[in-house]
Amino acid sequence: MKSTRREFLQYTGLLTTQFVLTGCGVAAEQKVFKKDKPNVIYILADDLGYGDLSCYGQKKFQTPHIDRLAAEGMLFTQHYSGSTVCAPSRCSLMTGLHTGHTQIRGNKGGKPEGEFPLAAGTFTLPNMFKQAGYVTGAFGKWGLGAVGNSGEPNRQGIDYFFGYQSQRLAHFYYPKSLWRNNQRVELPGNDPKARQGVYSHDLIVEEALAFVRKNKDKPFFLYMPVTIPHAELAAPPKDMEAFQGQYPETPFSGDKIYGGQLTPRAAFAAMITKLDSSVGELMELLKELGLDENTVVMFSSDNGSHIEGGADPEFFDSNGPFKGHKRDVYEGGIRAPMIARWPGKIKAGSKTDLISAFWDVLPTCAELIGQKSPKDIDGISFLPTLTGGSDRQKQHAYMYWEFDELGGRQAVRMGNWKAVRMNVMKNSNAPIELYDLSQDIGEVNNIAAGHPEIVKKMKAIFAEAHVPNRNFSFFAEESANKKIAQ
Repeated sequence: MKSTRREFLQYTGLLTTQFVLTGCGVAAEQKVFKKDKPNVIYILADDLGYGDLSCYGQKKFQTPHIDRLAAEGMLFTQHYSGSTVCAPSRCSLMTGLHTGHTQIRGNKGGKPEGEFPLAAGTFTLPNMFKQAGYVTGAFGKWGLGAVGNSGEPNRQGIDYFFGYQSQRLAHFYYPKSLWRNNQRVELPGNDPKARQGVYSHDLIVEEALAFVRKNKDKPFFLYMPVTIPHAELAAPPKDMEAFQGQYPETPFSGDKIYGGQLTPRAAFAAMITKLDSSVGELMELLKELGLDENTVVMFSSDNGSHIEGGADPEFFDSNGPFKGHKRDVYEGGIRAPMIARWPGKIKAGSKTDLISAFWDVLPTCAELIGQKSPKDIDGISFLPTLTGGSDRQKQHAYMYWEFDELGGRQAVRMGNWKAVRMNVMKNSNAPIELYDLSQDIGEVNNIAAGHPEIVKKMKAIFAEAHVPNRNFSFFAEESANKKIAQ
């Protein structure tokens, strides 16, 4: 069964003429909104490398709509994701904490779908917007819990959700079902293996646009964690046409998880181009509705580029000058594109080398809308940088990451110094690699032996920043300790 996106939406009633609220008295709890506060849109790509946008140096295809965001706003050159994989990165974004403090530190799955959930009562970014009187919507991949547990979107401050609850299923673009709030929406005619039916990204974008239309007269926070270019290399045939024959290709025959792709490079370029076009659709809608001037738009990616499913980040130079990919704590796994646009408030065509990360987004938005940030978070507002007050910008003493998989990995950035430690699950005193990013952006030359005093400082930071979490045991001695508090 084949159908167009519009026909499918009309058939299933997915066009957002109404939403089901799963919380009690949501509208009644919202405060009166002051008109001087802006709408906020945060777009999160999935596994998009630092070099996958033409405004960040991509040469093999163009991203004109995202480039325009940068041309009309601010481009960050030293922004970091929350982690090197999806779930802990998103947890950092939602909570303002780095992964030494977050509840979720790896991609631990749940059954039958969903991931390890955020705890009940967690203070999240959407909860903060709701307290300020905003309507909140999330469209795309959640990955922080599932329907029926404490982490489902509607229990974490999201009024309206549409998309994938589980990131495992979000690897595939022709799913048999998606979720609207806590209701499963069947997608008749979709065949994941044959890649037939309606492309999930199209449904997600339609729902997000409908959310904007519905709430154009209200303050809203729109979180768009889209799935492109996550894992499976697949795009609708009409989107693939422009790139067929453009690159030398080596067909991907498929593996235990992903189906084959005859033209994987064309598929990748088509996917990013489709994402770019979707950003363009959203920006045009803001102008059409008269919301453009009073809406802050941010764009980033949850971690570095992936190498699964036939992806070829080396060909596309997806990570630019950086070493590593998704699951690495080298720069290529955690350095992320970041663009912010707010006409009249953020200087058009500006750039910043401010060292910042996902955990800074919550306090930035708090300052933006006049809310108080929790005192126990790790983030620092970068609103002064956005609005031309860089002389007032507070700086991080250090940035910290840990990854609870592949033997356990840690990283610290302190100024231009970068420390990396591997296999800490077997050895909590594993050797520390040290790099000077001002001289060695590719992290090629480990200079730890020549700087024992810096290594000593980094070791102390590793110990200070890591707080044990019983659900994600990190060091070998923690795994054996049953008394660790979350």
